[in-house]
Amino acid sequence: MVHSVELLFDPDADAAVRRIWDGLNAVGVRSQAANRSPSNRPHVTLTVAQDMAEGVDEALRPLLDLLPFDGLIGAPMLFGVRALILVRLLVPSALLLHVQREADRVCRPFIATAPMPHTAPGQWTPHVTLARRLPPEQLSAAMAVPGLGTDIRCRLVGLRHWDGNNGVEYPIS
Repeated sequence: MVHSVELLFDPDADAAVRRIWDGLNAVGVRSQAANRSPSNRPHVTLTVAQDMAEGVDEALRPLLDLLPFDGLIGAPMLFGVRALILVRLLVPSALLLHVQREADRVCRPFIATAPMPHTAPGQWTPHVTLARRLPPEQLSAAMAVPGLGTDIRCRLVGLRHWDGNNGVEYPIS
């Protein structure tokens, strides 16, 4: 499992993404809505590592001074080749890229190895996950879901540390 640091959306954007999750499920595409954990919510992952040492939450608190800020959930995208991951791009703004670089900088002393390469500054693609392990034959049904391609104005209002090893979320406040 992994640890991650994530940005959270305002209630309206959260609800808009959840409607897309539900729309995907309605056409037979297993979306993130299938995860019934109370901690499952739309988010944007800033950094990921195999483990993060105690103290990282306190170290992340100064990043709260950068919140909230406006964003735009934009185009649908795909990651992967055979087992596709359907996501929506969070359009990168200068502030969003700054927040991600700061999260990476703050977390590095708390990570024994290195963050996952795809979350390194300059390699990171800001996105919101809609569905994992999407079979290619379901792609056309997924793309036809109402709202999937409509821009969503959002505010990034929260920050959390997700401990996937223990299934625990730590809101940074």
